[in-house]
Formats: sequence, C-alpha cells, structure tokens
Amino acid sequence: MAEVLGPGEWLGSELRGDDSWRIRLTEAHRREVLAAVHAAGREVSRESFRLPTLGPVLRRVRDELTHGRGFVLLQGVPVEGLSERQCETVALGLASHVGGIVPQGPEGAPVMHVRDTGADPSHARTKSYQHSGRLGYHSDPTDVVALLCVRPAKSGGLSAVVSSVAVHNEVVRTRPDLAEVLYEPWWHDRRTGDGPDSFYTKPICAARPGGGVSIAYGPDYLRSAQRGATVPPFTRAQEEAMSLLDDLTNDARFTLTMDLRPGDLQFLNNHVTLHSRTAYEDHPEPSRRRHLLRLWLTT
Repeated sequence: MAEVLGPGEWLGSELRGDDSWRIRLTEAHRREVLAAVHAAGREVSRESFRLPTLGPVLRRVRDELTHGRGFVLLQGVPVEGLSERQCETVALGLASHVGGIVPQGPEGAPVMHVRDTGADPSHARTKSYQHSGRLGYHSDPTDVVALLCVRPAKSGGLSAVVSSVAVHNEVVRTRPDLAEVLYEPWWHDRRTGDGPDSFYTKPICAARPGGGVSIAYGPDYLRSAQRGATVPPFTRAQEEAMSLLDDLTNDARFTLTMDLRPGDLQFLNNHVTLHSRTAYEDHPEPSRRRHLLRLWLTT
C-alpha cells in the first residue's frame, strides 16, 4: 500500500480560512445565465446554453475538479424568482459546461430533486435524497456530483466534504493492514429492492489508470447490503476498517463544512472526495422547504 500524492490530498482544517475554492458570479455572469435560460429550448446542452464569459470560468472549474482539489463552490447562481423548471434549466446549463449529464434513477431523469418526501430511512428502497436524516460520508457513482441549492432548510442540512485521498493516506500510514482490506471486494446495495440484482461487489479503493486512487465509499449502503440473502456478514477486518473510515471522515482535521445558501452550486469529484449532510428540520410550509437539485456528470 502506498500514499497518493497530489492536490487531491487536502485537510479541511487548512482550508477553512481559504476562499480559493469559492467562485462568485459577477452581475454580468448572472445576466448571461438568465439570458441563456430564456433562450433555451427543451433540450439543454453546452451548445444551446451559451455562456460567452462564464463558459471559460466553468472550464476552469472542470480543471480544478479533475486535476486539482476535486471540489468547487460556485456562488451567486440566479435562482430567486425562477420557476422550478427554470431552475432545472439553470442547473443543466451550467453543469453541461463542466461535464456530460448522466441520467439518474429508474426514469433516467437528468435532474434529481433532493427534498424530504417523508420516506423512512430504514426502508430497503429509500434513497438518501428522500429523507431529512443525517447521511454518512459517501461518494456518488459518477465522476462528478453537482448540487444547486434553491432553498435551505429551516435549520441543519449542512454539507460537509473531506478529501478521500487524505483519508486513504492516513489509513495507509497508520493501519496498512486495513488499507489492504479496502482494496478487496465489498458488497454494496443499490436499494432497488430485495432481489439479487440490488447487490453487487466492488472495492472501496481502486487504483486509477495513470496513477492515483478512486474511493467509492458509502457506509449507509454498505450496511444495508447486509440484508441480502447471499451477502456474507462483515469480517472483523471490514468492521474495523469501516470504523476507522468513519472516525477519520468525522475528524475535524479532515472536514470542511459548507452551509449552502440559495444560488450555491457545489461540484464534487466523487473519486477523490466524500461528502455528508447533517440532519435537518424543514419549514412547515411546502413552498419554504429545503430543495436542492442534483446532477450527475461524467468528465
């Protein structure tokens, strides 16, 4: 087992006073986005969503995601006064300048609405975006995940990010025996039902072509996979490895917390970051409840 060096390794404690991961849209950028929204048709793409001055900024976002720290927070995206459909267009248009849109869910939707539907977190088919409970640190199954905040919760719902590369290197340094376990196959749960198709195996850590490491972790979905009839129970080494990962990802040295506000668009590289969310309480009025738009991207 070897440490992975590069800009993808960072500590949250070192970035809390550093705003270099934030990009604030100018008024000219905002006007450009709104003009693109009103000109867009039903099919939104990089070509149809023209951003002459903001486009180069979003290309730099892509570079930072793929070759830098692996996360960026874009702030000042215009969402106030827009309809839900227009907010979808904004999210799709901006994201299309960063990567290709990956369909989500059984219906292959380009945008997923993240809000509390009252779903039971313990239910086999409940997905993490359908409830208001706390989420363990995890990665999504595509190159990049983007989250556009339309409305925050009444309280809670804070987003937190860690460098999974930094966590990986800490495990390699302190427990190389457990680092080896992370490169072995683990059972994961798709939460598509109770049949065998819902369960599959892949390592938590895998070497990337050309160097580096890709970390695919999600303790909630790993633990729910234990309900599978053919899924073996965790070994003692696996339980110890998960405990160590959970301790490190919740360690203040590694975590960087973001309180997403309306117009904040968060981009995360799923290969080199893990993200979480605190539990939240919503407003009683449906029109004021927490609402985020999620997009999956390939780079």
